[in-house]
This record gives sequence, C-alpha cells and structure tokens, in this order.
Amino acid sequence: MSGWDLPQTIEIAGKEYRINADYRDILQIIDILNDPEMPEPTKLYVSANLFFDDFDQLPKNAYEEAIHHLMLFINCGEEETDTGQKPKTIDWGQDRQMIISDINKAAGMEVRAVPFLHWWTFISYFGAIGDGRLSTVVAIREKKRKGKKLDDWEREYYQEHKKEIDFAPKYTAEEIAEQERIKKLLGE
Repeated sequence: MSGWDLPQTIEIAGKEYRINADYRDILQIIDILNDPEMPEPTKLYVSANLFFDDFDQLPKNAYEEAIHHLMLFINCGEEETDTGQKPKTIDWGQDRQMIISDINKAAGMEVRAVPFLHWWTFISYFGAIGDGRLSTVVAIREKKRKGKKLDDWEREYYQEHKKEIDFAPKYTAEEIAEQERIKKLLGE
C-alpha cells in the first residue's frame, strides 16, 4: 500500500485477495470493531470476513497477517505509530449526518449516491472538511474534554446543541437489562 493508489486487492501469504474497499464497508467494520458486546477475537474474525471477498480461502495461519492489513487499510496505508488510547472526538454513528453533510460539501457531490467510493477517497474528503458544523462540534468537545472555558458563542451553541455534542452513552445488553430491572423496582 503506497498511498498513491487505491488498492482493491491485498497480498496475503503470496496470493492476491480482493477487498471490500467502499467507505460503507469500512464504516460497518469500524462499527463492529467498536462493539462493546462482542469479544475481541470475534470482532476481528467478523471484520476480516467482511473485508476480504474470499476470506474463506485465506489460510488460517495467515489470519494475523490479514488482520494487520485490514487495520493498515483502515488507517489509509499508514502504520500505527502511537498505540496509546486517543480521546474520542468523533462517533461515526452519532455524528453521521454532520460528517456526510460536510463531506458532501468537500466532495462537491452527494457521496451516498455513488455506487462505490473508496475508503481512502472518503477519508481524503473527510480531511478536507473546513469550517462547518462538525468542526464546531469537535472543537467544543475538545475544549470540554480539556476543561477549557468555552467562548460565549460556544457556550450558547453548546446549550442549543447539547444532545449533538455530548456523546450518547452506549450500554451493553446486560446494562440495559439492569436499568430495566431497577425501573421496575421503582415502579417506573
């Protein structure tokens, strides 16, 4: 993966395998990788199965290499240099409408209307997002995370768009069941 081309195949154990490189496929994979309910090995297996067209043709001893290439692809061909946990500033699901709106503006087209848009092209459009709703929301999230004082207009924007800015809590099925049990006990 040189970064100058848009790979449609990846070589694993000396053989080329077609990949699902459309941004929608990768966002689905990212969703799976972030699923708190799913055990880590299952997340990786399911993700690789979605990424490689002929995953069932991969030799089992090449799964680790395949996962490495999947993560490398998601990272647009760049090796991960910092393995530390980075603070969350964007939620691909919660921020979907803002992301699409600003990417459409950067791309000059409705990206959801095209039958195929390579993940790396999608991320390039994402990187070209300038000022807009998403950048405002991310900037406010960062200031709040760092404990910095919001400007007057930011404070007003935050009050009007709190639900959009604050990350919605994500609960496991077990946590939801416990919440329901407590509500029943309280007669709610």
